[in-house]
Amino acid sequence: MDHTFQVDLRGVVDLLSHHLYGSPRVYVRELLQNAVDAITARRGTEPDAPALVRIEPPDSTGDGTLRVHDTGIGLTEAQVHELLATIGRSSKRDELGFSRHEFLGQFGIGLLSCFLVADEIQVLTRHGDNPTVRWTGYADGRYAVTVAPPEAARAEPGTTVTLMPRRDADQWFTTATVTDLARLFGALLPVTVRVGDVVTTTGEPPWPTTPGAPLDRAALIRYARETLGVDPFDVVALAVPEAGLTGVAVILPTPVNPAARAGHRVYLKRMLLTENADGLLPEWAFFAHCVVDATELRPTASREALYEDTLLTATREALGDQVRGWLVRLARHDPHRLAEFLQVHHLGVKALALHDDEMLRLVDRWWPMDTNVGTLTLAEFRERYGVLRYAASLDEFRQLAAVAAAQDLAVVNAGYTYDTELIERLPVVDRSVLIERLEPSDLTTRFDALDPQVELALRPFLAAAQRAVERSGCEVVIRAYDPVSLPALYLVSRSAAFNDQLAASRDRADELWGGVLDALAATAPPDRPQLVLNHRNPLVRRVTMLSDPELVGLAIEALYGQALLLGHHPIRAADAALLNDSFLGLLGRAVPGRE
Repeated sequence: MDHTFQVDLRGVVDLLSHHLYGSPRVYVRELLQNAVDAITARRGTEPDAPALVRIEPPDSTGDGTLRVHDTGIGLTEAQVHELLATIGRSSKRDELGFSRHEFLGQFGIGLLSCFLVADEIQVLTRHGDNPTVRWTGYADGRYAVTVAPPEAARAEPGTTVTLMPRRDADQWFTTATVTDLARLFGALLPVTVRVGDVVTTTGEPPWPTTPGAPLDRAALIRYARETLGVDPFDVVALAVPEAGLTGVAVILPTPVNPAARAGHRVYLKRMLLTENADGLLPEWAFFAHCVVDATELRPTASREALYEDTLLTATREALGDQVRGWLVRLARHDPHRLAEFLQVHHLGVKALALHDDEMLRLVDRWWPMDTNVGTLTLAEFRERYGVLRYAASLDEFRQLAAVAAAQDLAVVNAGYTYDTELIERLPVVDRSVLIERLEPSDLTTRFDALDPQVELALRPFLAAAQRAVERSGCEVVIRAYDPVSLPALYLVSRSAAFNDQLAASRDRADELWGGVLDALAATAPPDRPQLVLNHRNPLVRRVTMLSDPELVGLAIEALYGQALLLGHHPIRAADAALLNDSFLGLLGRAVPGRE
């Protein structure tokens, strides 16, 4: 024997309030939605029928209730039973004509949202010349349907919904709150919405509603200031016909966190869906805030977000293309304005350039980058120096920039977000582009070797210097290079850096991973960092002439520490101990005497 599920309406209301709807304020939206659907249905057969939704807050009704009157099609008694007393049945709604494409409501549970703020709901409705029907629903699941007495009957077709507020929901029924919510959700509705004597609808959206129509930039800037609270850098018209979407992208005037996904203001058929829609634009377009109206995109059941489907994916791509097109036009027609934009939002453009050739060309031509010969765009750098030589990290650039410049090597600082990836992608777009990552070993090949006789005479000194820093794992060499003011340079090749990281990881690893790392270390190329002393520096030459081995060791340790600090290299515990020993040792030699 089959049985029918028993529905606990109180439990359903609790589910709606805590898990479906984000806030009780949606009750105003659902009442407006039902009213607009009813007006739309009536105008399908009576094009000249009035289109008015009138809301009376408790302050004006005099009996503590809130009433919403509409001039819609109304319901018959049979329709009242089907639409107001059955939860989740959509087939009858379709048969009765209230689930067609042009209607806002699709889920048939909107009226239940009113139980978030009311214990009792009364609906007076009249369809055509039929008598007025009264439906009364209670939060505990009971309802009653009767023919309204003459004194309560409506004179014209339409519906009046009356809410009896719950004691803990008074704040949602004040005139100011109801007016603000009606304006928030229904400002763009194609019907007149009045709360008391205040009309809360503004009519047509401020953006073009037909593709190709002229853009009233001044009006959109005012709208952005009033609605979004920003003074936009620019506004971009949007249109995606397959989604029935029109709107505007507001380009934000200040930097934003790329990791923070922008919330967009989305209307569906002119009713506000959400002020914080996620995923309407690609992630790289975090510098834009959209305000759009669509007819084809699907809402979630709560009508507070967009449903992720193939149409939304296609819409996202189309909107991204339009924002990208704005950037390209800016580059072609207003480079100065583009430079201003890039100063604010370069991260977004560079993120797009990682997979978009046109944006990569834009970054190549217009984005100024740090180099050791001044600020240049990548295109300017290539025109001057041919090969695009770059340091892949900020520390690497700091360590090598000045010395490279002294050796006539121009280097781009590619240590900022996305810069290395963009430089390495340039040859993919343009095969004529030559790039080269700067290696510390590139510098040593440009240093001048010493005269063989001088180098032979320095061998005892180099042996003493090597003993002084042996525990640091570096090799001491001596060359002649510019700038003369630099006494020593600490150079770490990528393979040497890998070996250092491998050793540090081995010290922290357990037995299992230690074995794996030992195997890797066995195959790693033997390469050590170098402490390159500058023979052109007067201090270094004086150190090489010292006859006291202890003093030579202290001096070399001090030069090693200074090279680490000047090169922004990490200071390990062993390095810190060496620095401390050299400082105290030199201080002790400088202040002789007995205790």
